[in-house]
Amino acid sequence: SLLGQVLDQWFESEPLKATLATDAVIGAMASPHTPGSGYVLLHHVMGELEGQRGAWGYVAGGMGALSQAIARAAAAQGAHIFAEKAVCHVLLGKDGRAEGVALQDGMEVRSKLVLSNASPQITFLELVPQEQLPKDFVQRIQQVDTRSPVTKINVAVDRLPSFLAAPNARDSRPLPHHQCSIHLNCEGTHLLHQAFTEATHGHPSSRPMIELCIPSALDPGLAPQGCHVVSLFTQYTPSVLAGGQPWDEQARNAYADMVFDCIEAYAPGFKSSVIGRDILTPPDLERIFGLPGGNIFHGGMSLDQLYFARPAPSYSGYRSPIPGLYLCGSGAHPGGGVMGAAGRNAAQVALKDFRHL
Repeated sequence: SLLGQVLDQWFESEPLKATLATDAVIGAMASPHTPGSGYVLLHHVMGELEGQRGAWGYVAGGMGALSQAIARAAAAQGAHIFAEKAVCHVLLGKDGRAEGVALQDGMEVRSKLVLSNASPQITFLELVPQEQLPKDFVQRIQQVDTRSPVTKINVAVDRLPSFLAAPNARDSRPLPHHQCSIHLNCEGTHLLHQAFTEATHGHPSSRPMIELCIPSALDPGLAPQGCHVVSLFTQYTPSVLAGGQPWDEQARNAYADMVFDCIEAYAPGFKSSVIGRDILTPPDLERIFGLPGGNIFHGGMSLDQLYFARPAPSYSGYRSPIPGLYLCGSGAHPGGGVMGAAGRNAAQVALKDFRHL
């Protein structure tokens, strides 16, 4: 369904509709008017946190703390974890079964099963010999829509932003809104559509959709006293700029300056409070985190790439064309989000197969 139609049916207030619409286009090169955007909203509001339906939370200590917790749980069960060891390729036996992985430093790790939470593109197009895979499967993986509109900007500030709509108290302690997700440039869904249209023509949005979070307002350990960390999730920025222009320092800083100008209009003094910033465009997200096209879901959450078709028809059950090789990341069903559903489901399938080995 078109998200706009769903929201028009239930709500009258344009700012409320636009704010809800951000969850329908988050991480997606789509506008609230794009068919299928209604599902992306559903994806982001289903589930619960500590018994609260549709709620989101911050991870104490930053997102890395979640990975550390999972790692400790695995180690407690006897898992050996090799960090900073790049996988070169999946080892295959004479019968074509996965038999482990080869690391770039020459070390080989033998195993009866291999689970990959890398993207389907890296798993099947880089880590497995192409001749071992069906041609139509390879073609499907190559054709997955991985366009991503996201540029993430991490900001260090020496004081809490003070918004015109709700100025800070004298003691500059975090107020309730500082502990929530703050949406800027979302006064109307037409603004989101405009921002999307600019990106489809290869230009970063001149009035980008900004989701601003201040995790240090809830977790003071993330920044020195009085200072804060501001996380900006912005879109739309094309992966490839018009005319093949590179995302060089100049282009990245010009976009970040535009984002900061927008925030300044809502919270005067924001720009002068900035003491550091880290700009991650779609190519940066691809290079640093292995996200294809910078896509935070390993591939668009569009209707043709969900459920039975994720990552490819006939391969939505975590098994792959290579016996013993499983996909357990965001590129598998049910897709992206910090929920661990794909990993849990894949583990159950792999365990079932392991018992029959």
